[in-house]
Amino acid sequence: MSRRISDEVDVDGITGGGRVASSGKLPPAVEEGRFVHKVGMPQKENLFEEFGTLFRETFFPDDPFRSFKDQRRSKKFLLGLEAVFPILRWGRQYTLSKFKSDLVAGITIASLCIPQDIGYSKIAHLDPQYGLYTSFVPPLIYAFMGSSMDIAIGPVAVVSLLMGTLLQKEIDPVKDPMNYRRLAFTATFFAGITQATLGCLRFGFLIDFLSHAATVGFMAGAAITIMLQQLKGFLGIQNFTTKSDIVSVMRSVFQAIHHGWNWQTIVIGVCFLTFILVVKFIAKKNKKLFWLSAIAPLISVIVSTFFVYITRADKHGVQIVRHIKKGINPASAHLLFLSGPYLGKAFRIGVVSGVIALTEAIAIGRAFAAVKDYSIDGNKEMVALGTMNIVGSLTSCYVATGSFSRSAVNFMAGSQTPVSNIVMSLIVLLTLELITPLFKYLPNAILAAIIISAVIGLIDVNAMILIWKIDKFDFVACMGAFFGVVFVSVEIGLLIAVSISFAKILLQVTRPRTALLGNIPSTSIYRNIQQYPDATKVPGVLIIRVDSSIYFSNSNYVKERILRWLADEEEQNEKKNLPRIQYLIVDMSPVMDIDTSGIHAFEDLYKSLKKRDVQLALANPGPIVILKLHASNYADLIGQDNLFLTVAEAVHALVPKPEEEA
Repeated sequence: MSRRISDEVDVDGITGGGRVASSGKLPPAVEEGRFVHKVGMPQKENLFEEFGTLFRETFFPDDPFRSFKDQRRSKKFLLGLEAVFPILRWGRQYTLSKFKSDLVAGITIASLCIPQDIGYSKIAHLDPQYGLYTSFVPPLIYAFMGSSMDIAIGPVAVVSLLMGTLLQKEIDPVKDPMNYRRLAFTATFFAGITQATLGCLRFGFLIDFLSHAATVGFMAGAAITIMLQQLKGFLGIQNFTTKSDIVSVMRSVFQAIHHGWNWQTIVIGVCFLTFILVVKFIAKKNKKLFWLSAIAPLISVIVSTFFVYITRADKHGVQIVRHIKKGINPASAHLLFLSGPYLGKAFRIGVVSGVIALTEAIAIGRAFAAVKDYSIDGNKEMVALGTMNIVGSLTSCYVATGSFSRSAVNFMAGSQTPVSNIVMSLIVLLTLELITPLFKYLPNAILAAIIISAVIGLIDVNAMILIWKIDKFDFVACMGAFFGVVFVSVEIGLLIAVSISFAKILLQVTRPRTALLGNIPSTSIYRNIQQYPDATKVPGVLIIRVDSSIYFSNSNYVKERILRWLADEEEQNEKKNLPRIQYLIVDMSPVMDIDTSGIHAFEDLYKSLKKRDVQLALANPGPIVILKLHASNYADLIGQDNLFLTVAEAVHALVPKPEEEA
């Protein structure tokens, strides 16, 4: 049903701060004759339908079961297996040409991962072989269960640092290495349980609560912390602080300057760090030479080990690895702390490490999937990552995840499928069985140089600058996480990152934006007058847009903010001798939902406006909102005639025609 109005304006949204037309006439659209349309009432869902819709959109937004519809039982079983093991799907189209590409990529990332694994295990305060173990079993599991075609699995710097820091606070790795390893394996087990549980319960959206800005700051701070810790091996210092903050580390470094530094170690470290960084720079300039940056760490390991062996530099204070245990991963299921005082501590460390590992892996997977134009299922990735870490914890591995540096090399080497992870894993196996004794004379300075060159890329200055330009609050979150990690500890930095991310969400929910709308000249469109300064206000009408859903957390603020807009506008009109405000139109277009508190707030708003002799009208309430307005009888309270399809129709219906004013 509709009614004819001779003076009508079409309004989309209005903002305040604009100017009132000097002639006092209404916008051009008022002169047109139009129909005012009644706000539509959608079909109301019953309780079960409403809950079902909410449940599906929350946990199954990608409709993962759509491929199962109208299929035979045998086909559904096959599809179910493919969902758990994606290798069954892409394996059917696997060809020899793809294998050649995967073979080259696997060999390339293996040459990068072997020296990195040895170094990362030292960050986690574990013996070198445990880093290699973590690049053997987990990648095999992921190759069968993972959905990313490009991600390379193994230990990474940030998770190694996080685990090493948290584990060291519970057990001293030097005084009690056995129980330290047991705690590490148990924490890895719970990290896998956490990841798999989040995936099975479709809680993948939870990791999105750690904002990109906070992640950038945390990663940069962790990179600085890792580099500072490498000064021990890089400078040849033997007595070094166990703390990770920059003040403690630099104090330890300068206290050892006269009697703790070893010049031979420094020369070796500086030379090979320079070599690795120069090669990375060349490879960055010429993409075809990407393989140089991948093999540079392995070349450094081979050359430096040979140099130390023939010169016996270890006799002159150059610290070496000395021993890497030969053989494949031993079973560790019997070593897990499944009871006792360390159970709760392992669970806490595992949950934190598991979530950070998930965040990094899924971010990397999505980035490369976007480049190659395919999609990955975040929840399936969580199950795959969780399963590989559970199995890893039973085979002497610590937390593994996607490595950005290796994944980038894997991508550039032409990887086609996760088979590249299998190739890498088999090469690590051969290394464990045959080559580890050759690493005896590997200098620690080389491991420090390799780690420093690897983590430099985690400091994304360009991203920080972009964050500053886009959102200052995001920049505060970024810097908060960064300085928290660098000046206090990794866990404090992580806590700051999460806290600021949640604070931003709460701030946006509790203090939504509102805008004053005005009419764009010669149109029937209403827009924010701060964005469009030429937009004119309608005499005697205040039009406000609420840019958020209205809940208990912000309903009182929305009401008070609207009344404040009204008070400010009346004050300005009084000073300028303009007509007083007779109508207040609230544009509800952005309001997707409203709860009981929101309804009560609008009831209070209506009563306050009635005392001021101001008529309230609502424009374009959405389907959920209009249903709740009718269910609460609020629509009857303000009058059905004060609900409009657009702001323009509200203005046309409420504002007197110029000829009537005469």
